[in-house]
Amino acid sequence: MADIVYILCALTSITCAVLLLRGYRTSRRRLLFWSGLCFSFFALNNILLVLDLTFLPNIDLSTVRAIPTVIGLALLLFGFIWDEQSRL
Repeated sequence: MADIVYILCALTSITCAVLLLRGYRTSRRRLLFWSGLCFSFFALNNILLVLDLTFLPNIDLSTVRAIPTVIGLALLLFGFIWDEQSRL
């Protein structure tokens, strides 16, 4: 049952990333771009989570899983700061 939840979380993150990047392509709002990139890295994190806990239970990928999350959050934070500075 937990495997299904992990897979659904990965699919949800992928869907969010696709929708955000598609929205950026039509409206050219930078915040959609940075949010789409962030969710892309969250999706990568969720895919690594599925691999870690479902297919490779004997190998600890928690450190590797943390890297896409940190990159995604850093990109979103950079996007917030960049967007705010460009308004000034």
